[in-house]
Parts: sequence; C-alpha cells; structure tokens
Amino acid sequence: MSKPVYVGELKIGQYVIIDGEPCRIVEFEKSKPGKHGSAKARVVAMSVFTGQKKSLISPVDSRVEVPMIDKRTGQIISISGNLVQLMDMESYSTFESPMPDDPDLKGSLAAGVEVEYWDVLGRRMIVRRKG
Repeated sequence: MSKPVYVGELKIGQYVIIDGEPCRIVEFEKSKPGKHGSAKARVVAMSVFTGQKKSLISPVDSRVEVPMIDKRTGQIISISGNLVQLMDMESYSTFESPMPDDPDLKGSLAAGVEVEYWDVLGRRMIVRRKG
C-alpha cells in the first residue's frame, strides 16, 4: 500500500518507492527553475531490503509513491538457517521472514523472543528486538 506525494515535499529520512523498491532518502537536492524549465529534485535513497543505492531525478511538481509501513510485533517460533518463523502478536498468524543482516540483532534472536517487524509492500523484515 502506498500514497502519492509531490517530489518537492520529500525530506531526508522519509521513505519513497524507487523502481518498485521501498527506499529511505539519504540525500535530497532541489535545483532552481531555469529560463524554460521547471525546478528539478535529485533524490538519493537506500533500499530498505537490499541496502542498494538508488537515485531519482524528477520535476518538483511530479508525484512519487510513498510506502505505508506497517510496524508490528511478532514472536519468534523457530530459526532454521537463514529463515525466521514468526507469529504475529495480534492476529496469531505465522509466516517466515529472512534473517536480518545486522550481526548484533542476529545474535540476539532466539525462539520465544519478541521482535518488531515491518510489513512494507507485502514484504516483511525484522527491524529490532523488543524488551
């Protein structure tokens, strides 16, 4: 799920969808309008899931999609290899999520631990340990 926003309203730290991938904005520059053109914005963002750098150059008055991030709590049921099986604490549904890349977070995960996970565009990722 996402909502449209004007490029000129974006700020550093916000999230935006670039090439179908949710990304966090790390750089944002606006250029002044020229004699025959409109003002342009240059956005550099890092992918939430892969960490890959993506850029977007667009007129300030055009629209881009901003993802709706659903922050939820889950409990770890089991860990097998690079997959973590989670149970949502509200709906009690179970699903699998990839193991996070952060070595500190990865070391603190075990069965029975509560974590915060994000559901972004139908993909889930573990963000931090709760408690």
